[in-house]
Parts: sequence; C-alpha cells; structure tokens
Amino acid sequence: MRYRSRTELASNILEAANGGATKTKIMYRAFLSYAQLKEYLAVLIQNDLMAHDIEGIYRTTSKGIKFIESSRQLGGLLVPISTQK
Repeated sequence: MRYRSRTELASNILEAANGGATKTKIMYRAFLSYAQLKEYLAVLIQNDLMAHDIEGIYRTTSKGIKFIESSRQLGGLLVPISTQK
C-alpha cells in the first residue's frame, strides 16, 4: 500500500463510518491499525467531524460529510498528468 496523507486517512475513516459503524468495522474498511484508529477518532470527534453514541457506534456528522466532499474535490485537482512521448 502507498503512503496516505493525514487528510486522506481522515477521509477514509469518515467514509467508513458514514451511516454508522463500530471501531472494528472502521478499522478494517479504512485499512488502519488500532493505534492509528484511536488517534484519528479522537481528532475527528474533537473537531465535530464524527460523533460517538452510547452503543459504541461512530457516525459521520454533516460537517464530516462536507469534509469528505471537499477532500474528493481537492483530490480531483491533484491528479498527476501522464507524460506522453
């Protein structure tokens, strides 16, 4: 797997949690270690991009969905140009 930026990792986590998911499901869907997941969940919750309920379900907030959309748009702008010979 290639190196992923912090923004890309955050976006992957938010996409995995969209509609609700447990820590384990998010971890497997986003291809993260448990240590990485814990670190990112804390940051995402602190910034109101993700919410956590009593049953242990994590959900992407409306602010988180806007973050996903913005990161997709930015990613579309950074597509490498293929060199032609």
